[in-house]
Amino acid sequence: MTVRDSTVRDSTVRSAVRWAATHGAMRLAIRARARAGNPDAEVLRDPAVREDPFPRYERLRTPAPFAPGAFAKATVHHAVCTEVLRSDAFGQIAGGRTDGLPPVLRAALRLAGPRPTVGPIDPPSMLAVDPPEHTRYRRLVTRAFSARAVARLRERTRLVADELLDDLEREAAASGGRVDLVARYASLLPVTVISEVLGVPVSMREQFLAWGDGATPSLDMGLDFRTHRAVERNLGELDAWLRGHLRRLRREPGDDLLSALVTAADEDGGGLGEQELLSTAALVFGAGFETTVNLVGNGAAQLFAAPDQRRLLAEDPSLWPNAVDEVLRVDSPVQRTGRLARRDTTVAGTPVREGELVLLVLAAANRDPQVFDDPAAFDVTRANARDHVAFSSGIHYCLGAALARMEGEVALRALFERFPGLAPAGTGRRRRTIILRGYESLPVVLAPRAAVLG
Repeated sequence: MTVRDSTVRDSTVRSAVRWAATHGAMRLAIRARARAGNPDAEVLRDPAVREDPFPRYERLRTPAPFAPGAFAKATVHHAVCTEVLRSDAFGQIAGGRTDGLPPVLRAALRLAGPRPTVGPIDPPSMLAVDPPEHTRYRRLVTRAFSARAVARLRERTRLVADELLDDLEREAAASGGRVDLVARYASLLPVTVISEVLGVPVSMREQFLAWGDGATPSLDMGLDFRTHRAVERNLGELDAWLRGHLRRLRREPGDDLLSALVTAADEDGGGLGEQELLSTAALVFGAGFETTVNLVGNGAAQLFAAPDQRRLLAEDPSLWPNAVDEVLRVDSPVQRTGRLARRDTTVAGTPVREGELVLLVLAAANRDPQVFDDPAAFDVTRANARDHVAFSSGIHYCLGAALARMEGEVALRALFERFPGLAPAGTGRRRRTIILRGYESLPVVLAPRAAVLG
């Protein structure tokens, strides 16, 4: 056996041990709780249930602030989610925490060693840290996503949309009118825009999408071993490419966010460390297109199912910004998040102990009947559509929310104005992920431009 063979085998064994102590153990627990009828565990376990998880979420909507989730107190109440997200008594769940695991699993993780790459839920990712680290990282990147910066990007985004729709039309003409809206439009628009913002090669956008698709299950729990290995492989390949790209930017910086991060210094004069820089770059890049891909696909599907709402938008295009928020509310691209109590506290009168995990089902909070009338209905004229928590709340409110809203509005409006007769061509295929909800594939037929709504 060669040294390389031995290294590969050792890596596989360590990965298997790490998987067994985390996702493998979780899968057993999820299966047991799903068999006992826990609705949250049923969502986690079964992709078929995730096609329409909302009936399970409604079973969690008791008068009490929290209901039993698969692993923690769970809430589907808008007010409770908002209270927790805005409270400094709660912090992020660091991906490397092992103190809640049984001793045998902690020992297994020590034997396996650290993960070979840092994922989006591992420190020093902004998704896994609290102030003061979170404050410093966010300050360094927030300027690129300010309202002024996003306004400057709007015209460029419209040009990208027009170019992609031209390509879509040519492809449809060559294939009898049928195309995949996700693969050929919803995914390509945001990855093109964020690539230009960050200064990464747009020519690699198909590869970036492949890495992103392969890595996003890292947000979930209870992965099977094959998916776990695929996640590690994709994170490793993206990690290696980003390291090389950041080295190139140190030699030849450009006028882009990553170049600025490479040379950035905070107010104390200290720049980002290598791992901090890598983690921040990977998170901002992935988050820069993942939410919008799902937003555009979910929005198109909602509008296919609601021709009356399409007519309203055709008659009054000023409704498009509100329509985007209504998509975010009724079919949230990010379904859930969690927080860890940093000290003993109370939420809506309910005690929560230090170290206790709470699950916030954002998608269900966005259908809270205490906040939204007829909450399951898709209504582009809804007066309080923007009150959703699809982008979280508090200090971890989504950094790219304004960019996602703008891209969603531009992408959906351009699509339906160019092709007013656009129609689904069969059933779309949902992604199998838990945290992120969207379409992996959404086949459509492009009707002639002169077509009218039915």
